[in-house]
Amino acid sequence: MFNWNKMLLISLLIWSTLISVTSHSWLGIWMGLEINLMSFIPLIVENKNMIMSEAMLSYFLIQTLTSINFLFFIILTKMFSNFQWITNIVMNLSLLMKMGAAPFHFWFPKVMSGLSWLNCFILSTWQKITPMIAISFCMNYNTILMAILLSALVGAMGGINQTSIRVIMSFSSISHMSWMLTSTLISLNLWMIYFSVYLILNSMMMLMFSINNFFFLNQMFNTKMNSSMFLSININMLSLGGLPPFLGFFPKWLVIYYMSMSNMLTMIIFLTLMTLITLSFYMNILFSSVIVNYSQTKWFISSFKTKPMIFMYLINSISLFSLLIISFLNFSF
Repeated sequence: MFNWNKMLLISLLIWSTLISVTSHSWLGIWMGLEINLMSFIPLIVENKNMIMSEAMLSYFLIQTLTSINFLFFIILTKMFSNFQWITNIVMNLSLLMKMGAAPFHFWFPKVMSGLSWLNCFILSTWQKITPMIAISFCMNYNTILMAILLSALVGAMGGINQTSIRVIMSFSSISHMSWMLTSTLISLNLWMIYFSVYLILNSMMMLMFSINNFFFLNQMFNTKMNSSMFLSININMLSLGGLPPFLGFFPKWLVIYYMSMSNMLTMIIFLTLMTLITLSFYMNILFSSVIVNYSQTKWFISSFKTKPMIFMYLINSISLFSLLIISFLNFSF
């Protein structure tokens, strides 16, 4: 049965983001963020269980706190122009906390672990658009640099030895935030390319987890999957980790290229090392699932729908041949 309430809330969520990114004033951006919050909260509590209610409350409190800070320093900016640099720093910190970037990431994995896969997708992708664009308007370089380094470190180390897929995806999102923040230092166009690729890959991963009803790694290991679904999950996992020649490597390659042109060599080395650590726990999951999937009798046979799988095959094909395609392209920002 079609859920008109959910459709209305998602439409409002989209419109609130458009209000923020097209606004010419900080007050308009703040209003868009508040409408966004009020439309996302009912989506979180769709099943009305204790875990989702706790996730909703945590998310609401964090977003309310950051919104109060954000509005307060918008007013201070108008009243005291001499303190512009201080207000920029605090506004940057508020926006970083809003999207769960390190060192304000403490709430993000906890909230993600209590959400459905649709809400996980919205929280890890769409909810980052307005804060990212707003940061580019009031950027304090040293603050963003600190957030980039800490997000890369936390995203890499936090996902090690996790058993919850949603928590792993949350730390993956924190890791990708470091690359997205780096791209905003260079160009918003570069950020749009990175975010678009991340959105596609994240949607595919979470769609496959939702179809199979996967929430923990042991479910992946103990489930007899169709070989096409198994291959799709593994390819998208490697692509999300940024392994060449898959699609996920393409935006990282662009960011590294333009960072090298700006002589940001130390940051390139650090981000690359942290990405390798992130890729290593993806590889561990992949190897474990391959070994277990072909060595044990499974207790469950998953079913899948044809239309989502056709879309997955298309994305996987693009992912496999991405470097062949982009080798003929020339980008300038």
